[in-house]
Amino acid sequence: MLVICPHCNKKHTIDENKIPANATKARCTTCGKTFALNIKRSVEEKKQKPVKKGDTVTRKIGISLSKGGVGKSTTSINLASGLALAGFKVLLIDTDTQGQDSFMLGVKPKAGLTEIVTGELSLKECLTKARENLWLLAGGKALAGVKRMIDRKDYGGEMTVAEALIPVDNIFDYVIVDTSPGWDPLTVNVLFYVNELLIPVALDIMALQGLSEFLRSISSIQKYRPELNLKYILPTFEDKRVKKTSRILKKIAKIYGERLCQPVRYNVRLSEAPAYGKTIYEYAPGCNGSQDYRELVRKVANDPELLS
Repeated sequence: MLVICPHCNKKHTIDENKIPANATKARCTTCGKTFALNIKRSVEEKKQKPVKKGDTVTRKIGISLSKGGVGKSTTSINLASGLALAGFKVLLIDTDTQGQDSFMLGVKPKAGLTEIVTGELSLKECLTKARENLWLLAGGKALAGVKRMIDRKDYGGEMTVAEALIPVDNIFDYVIVDTSPGWDPLTVNVLFYVNELLIPVALDIMALQGLSEFLRSISSIQKYRPELNLKYILPTFEDKRVKKTSRILKKIAKIYGERLCQPVRYNVRLSEAPAYGKTIYEYAPGCNGSQDYRELVRKVANDPELLS
């Protein structure tokens, strides 16, 4: 967007996605004076309209951060299963070669994302029904071959997954995509497929550094995909017994404003549930972790009455 300083008439080109939601003033780098910043937020910055069950418009949400150990898979599983529990048709896509999502849900898929990308099987043959209203496109070691396939393409490699998933459009209310740590061809493919990003951030300094580096990478993608919208920042592993946790949370809240979700508190039940192949709603429905992920479902669906 273009911003003009009223004092010296200097024109500044600013990436609107980097402007905090609560920013009201800006400082001109030429004359050094401060002036009011009046921004008409783009449509994607406005509150998301609730998705009605059975709507044909599919919301595609990527759960991503290049740093590992921040709760991406836990968030993907419990957001997807929570939306399914609320009555939405949900597809969970695992793009990690570890294929942990199927283990965490207690299912054993015969096929998954690899087979649909390579064209070996149809969408119907690749889907695994994990719960009522919840389907899984599993990841696994075979995705290493997909990465090599993408790398061998002379052009258009970043659209490989998006093109393979065209049959998914308008079948599901939500598509939740779980990504692997790091920055690889599959992660880039996910960013060329989803329209919204949810970034889990553990409340420690290293995770904040990882967030900063990841957002720089996201900015380079947004030059080619301006519709890719950083929608949610989800603090994880909140432990109020640790003083630095509250300081880091305040810092994130100051920067990201309305994008900030209610933190997910540290809860041992969240780490125990995958061993039994259960979601947190099945394993310990009354624990803090279950309550926090229910709140995330309500925020994403923009419906405060869901799962109450």
